[in-house]
Amino acid sequence: MPYINIKITKEGVTTEQKARLIKGATDLLVDVLGKNPATTVVVIDEVETDNWGIAGETVTVRRQVGQ
Repeated sequence: MPYINIKITKEGVTTEQKARLIKGATDLLVDVLGKNPATTVVVIDEVETDNWGIAGETVTVRRQVGQ
């Protein structure tokens, strides 16, 4: 049973976009690895930008300074 975990920052991703991510990730495993879509699990974790860091700064701070 394949398990795919997608982590994104929590910034207004729509239900439709999430559905497309789930479908696309599932289709990728079917196409590339021949996995059964009925047993492929996809989980999307939305992380607050204060809880995601890059280069020693939170994404919140980086966005404020335009990085």
